[in-house]
Amino acid sequence: MTRIFSGVKPTGHLTLGNYLGAVRGWAEVDQHRADALFCVVDLHALTVEHDPARVRRLSRQAATLLLASGLDPERCTVFVQSHVDEHARLSYLLECVATDGEMRRMIQYKEKSALERARGGSVRLSLLTYPVLMAADILAYGADEVPVGEDQTQHVELTRDLAVRFNQRYGHTFAVPRATRPEVAARVMDLQDPTSKMGKSHESGAGIVYLLDEPDVVRKKVMRAVTDSGSEVVYDREARPGVANLLEILAACEGGNPEELSGVYESYGALKKDTAEAVVEVLRPVRERHKELVADSVYVEEVLRAGAERARGMARPTVDAAYRAIGLLPPAAEGPAGGARG
Repeated sequence: MTRIFSGVKPTGHLTLGNYLGAVRGWAEVDQHRADALFCVVDLHALTVEHDPARVRRLSRQAATLLLASGLDPERCTVFVQSHVDEHARLSYLLECVATDGEMRRMIQYKEKSALERARGGSVRLSLLTYPVLMAADILAYGADEVPVGEDQTQHVELTRDLAVRFNQRYGHTFAVPRATRPEVAARVMDLQDPTSKMGKSHESGAGIVYLLDEPDVVRKKVMRAVTDSGSEVVYDREARPGVANLLEILAACEGGNPEELSGVYESYGALKKDTAEAVVEVLRPVRERHKELVADSVYVEEVLRAGAERARGMARPTVDAAYRAIGLLPPAAEGPAGGARG
């Protein structure tokens, strides 16, 4: 069976963009067609200045929302990255295969390091090397497919390069994965800046719909969405990005086509109203299920414990093989009483 790996980073509250662009597809398609692993990649949240308590809180919330969105632990593996040591173990080996030039060519490193310097902060080494940790996340499980958005495609290409290079130098150890564009997905842009992706950590949050926003908050944010000059409802991502974003969100929520929907509306107000109600309805079951899961924290903890155990069992043989292949001395085997066998 095809194996899929994907993850979500707990650097902010999950958004409508995360849901329509990735998580809904994981729940509706991927967990049913493949051996799928979905991970809260909390180690990736440490690459920038952070509040430890907030990272823990957001990690639990992200895991709970993945389950609330329909991921079934009987069908897929849901776990937290830091609960499986093999991620960090393999990451260092891959750092010994990657090059400094490869890391510095990563577009996200260039953008995020520039922002950090502009704020007067220092750039952590982990921001430079985290694409290698991402490669370890994928390669440890022998993943065939990695469903990602356009902004992460470069990182999957790096993963492929590292897998091929390791296999050529030290013997075949890793499956070489491929990036895939999710079948059920939507590109959701910020409601206040429709030329930018709806991210988790924008300072104001005015253009971001969070999965746990109350219905009235969702309606207010959508009704205040930036539109474009003129009044005609036309689907044109380049010339009318604000209207195009609303049409794409509405189409994603209702299963329609944005171009066809554009012919239905004669005013921006009517489009905004229908889009707001569609978003409220698509998020309603997620919010309701999240409320139930928060009240049953023991269940969530058990899912994450069992998920980490299952993930560890999948990853350890591959990572141990990589340690042997690269030339590391295996630990001495222990006898029945705990002593080393000669």
